[in-house]
Amino acid sequence: MTWSALQEVAALPEEAAAVKISEFAAHSGLTPDTIRYYEKVGLLPHSVRDRGGRRSYGMDDLAWASFLRKLQAMDMPMRDRLAYSRLREQGTATVPARRGMLEAHRAALAARRAELGELIATLDVKIAHYFDMEADMESTAHDGSKVGDNGDRCAAVHGRASSGASRRG
Repeated sequence: MTWSALQEVAALPEEAAAVKISEFAAHSGLTPDTIRYYEKVGLLPHSVRDRGGRRSYGMDDLAWASFLRKLQAMDMPMRDRLAYSRLREQGTATVPARRGMLEAHRAALAARRAELGELIATLDVKIAHYFDMEADMESTAHDGSKVGDNGDRCAAVHGRASSGASRRG
């Protein structure tokens, strides 16, 4: 759920802030099946039911579902989301434990971000290598040199064996 969607729900009168599962799904980004599953396993608290037995959700439920989606997007394992949810249900006495879980996950994300930065740098080097190869190929093609079947210029242009293995990348 986006911040603006949360603000729209927050602006509703308290009695109007209760939404049915289809609207909750639309606002939260979860499917109705996922919502039911999350209730079953304990990620979402069991919903209040109206007189007809239909699920009804409030603003707090929407905010919690939004946070759960973010934890999932951050690759927090289901077992950790469940543990976090159980701690949350126990109230403020578990704030230090919840903060600790989030700090540990943040540290893991920061390490992953650093790893991804290194991987992106590797790709950047390879992409630059291909740009250089293409520029070499274009300048050689303009001077009338021959380009071999496999995309390598003739060995005479490179001054090396015609296998082209060192330039294939």
